[in-house]
Amino acid sequence: MKKLRIGVIGVGGIAQGRHIPALLKLGDLCEITAVSDVNRERAKEVAEQYTIPYATDNYHDLFTKVHAVCICTPNKFHAEISIAALEAGVHVMCEKPMAMSAAECEQMIAAAKQADKVLAIAYHYRFMKEAQAAKKLMAEVGTPLVARVEAMRRRKVPGWGVFTNKELQGGGSLIDYGCHLLDLVLWLMGNPKQITVNGSTYNALSTIPNQVNQWGSFNHETFGVDDHVTAYVTFENGASLLFETSWSANVKDDKEHVSISGIEGGLNVFPLELYTTKNGMLLNSEAAWLPGEDDPGLPQARNFLSACLGLEELVVQPEEALQVSQIIDAIYAGSTKKREENEG
Repeated sequence: MKKLRIGVIGVGGIAQGRHIPALLKLGDLCEITAVSDVNRERAKEVAEQYTIPYATDNYHDLFTKVHAVCICTPNKFHAEISIAALEAGVHVMCEKPMAMSAAECEQMIAAAKQADKVLAIAYHYRFMKEAQAAKKLMAEVGTPLVARVEAMRRRKVPGWGVFTNKELQGGGSLIDYGCHLLDLVLWLMGNPKQITVNGSTYNALSTIPNQVNQWGSFNHETFGVDDHVTAYVTFENGASLLFETSWSANVKDDKEHVSISGIEGGLNVFPLELYTTKNGMLLNSEAAWLPGEDDPGLPQARNFLSACLGLEELVVQPEEALQVSQIIDAIYAGSTKKREENEG
């Protein structure tokens, strides 16, 4: 079996913190042969650090040197680079969110189909041990009725990178953090089609000066993205979703909560618990041990490489990632409309 030659485009925190280490551990499937970054010196430094033979500041130069790329740039460039790579005949793993809008996502999917290449989106929460086990338990939950998601952080606006730059990122806590758990719950539910999306976005707290923030400092005067979002989503199968995410909530503790109540039973993902009724009793089950790997980046990378080699199907299908972006678009658009109506 041939090894895939991989290029990494954008060599910042997520590339060095997750993707490059995971790919290096999968030396039986791939080798990283090139990196690209708009900061040419940083690209060279990373190439030297990880013994990668080629570095450039022009991502187009990678395409003739690799079979696949991992895109780790700001959100604004996801669609542009993905489409260019696919048109050059290169497989793509793109960091989440898939793109700045659902329309861009559709263009990416069309390019992947035209090129007959793999397009994966890095929603790594699906690869967590708890998530993989929860998917197997959905048969005992039965038809989902009500799902609940809380992706909450207490005063943790990212004070680095471009996370608070709306032009480059397209949004804040929802498009950066909440999207992970939104994708996860949709996948567990079987990705039913959404019918209505009613959402509200806030950033009042982060536009106040002298904020207490655990993750560095940021400029409150230029803060133009959401730091808190709520939504209620209904689906064509009758199910509904209660959703909340925040970078900067005034709550007691950080919280990642994903639960689904179905006709046959219910489950909680973090920690993994199953709630059922049997023999006239109410039963709660906890996992004593879960198979899988502690670093979800590793099975995520392995799945992408195996899909490129035709050995298995993608766990995250691009059409599913598109649905996440469709709901995000609807939350943002609905909140903007309500705000304009209130101001009018």
